[in-house]
Amino acid sequence: MELLVSEGKSVSGSRWLLLHAAVVFAFLYLPIAVLIIYSFNGDGVGGFPPHHLTFDWYRILFADGPIWDSVLNSLQVALAAMVISLAFGVPAALALERAQFPGKALFRRLVLLPLILPGIITGLSLLMLFNVAGTKLSLLTIILGHGTALISVATTEVFAGLQKVDRAQEEASLDLGANYWQTFWRITVPNLKLPIIGAALLIFTLSMDEIAVSFFLIGRDNTLPLEIWGRLRRGITPEINAVSTIIFVFSLVAILLWYRLRVRGEGGSEIGLEIAEVADPV
Repeated sequence: MELLVSEGKSVSGSRWLLLHAAVVFAFLYLPIAVLIIYSFNGDGVGGFPPHHLTFDWYRILFADGPIWDSVLNSLQVALAAMVISLAFGVPAALALERAQFPGKALFRRLVLLPLILPGIITGLSLLMLFNVAGTKLSLLTIILGHGTALISVATTEVFAGLQKVDRAQEEASLDLGANYWQTFWRITVPNLKLPIIGAALLIFTLSMDEIAVSFFLIGRDNTLPLEIWGRLRRGITPEINAVSTIIFVFSLVAILLWYRLRVRGEGGSEIGLEIAEVADPV
């Protein structure tokens, strides 16, 4: 009897949990679904349900010069910020994982601080720095801002990958006569390929839709999020829905690629550990 009661409670709890999950997912993703649907609505953003589905808003979008200028600016900023973040994040991760030096705990917290700080604080502080340095605001200042803010992302991703790297391969390389630089390029970097690619995809995606830092560091050339924000001040248009749909699809693809690479890397690490255990059961 007690078993039947417990089974009934378990089924009831599972149903409530399923209902709760459905409500949460609806709250998160239903607005995105509505945005995508209305990007095809021939009657604009008013009226429900949508009528006269059309691709006209996408045709208008593809003929909009300022939008595509801002897209090009955002791509340039994201690619440059990705390079800067990885150039500083990879050495920082190596220092945190492999080196011992005074103040290492403080250094680790300072590297991760941009992940905690609001974008407004980061953008305002960088704006004050550029004003003191007499640097004119432009795409270059946005690149430096994004690169600075996203170094912590590169550091955390590569640091996680370093913790799964088998140090025996590096030690064997050094024992066989290779120097530290050769070992780094021929052993360490190939083993970190997936974490580095994953970090690059994540940094690129975050830079493409970053607005807080960009708002303080923008010059005459808009990035795509700021161009959209400026147009939204005049009201929501189906064209904005169309470009938002494209951004959503692009971001979703990039995040899925990043997730797949990360899962693949974790799987590879587990396989390596299993092989090591079989080779050395003791």
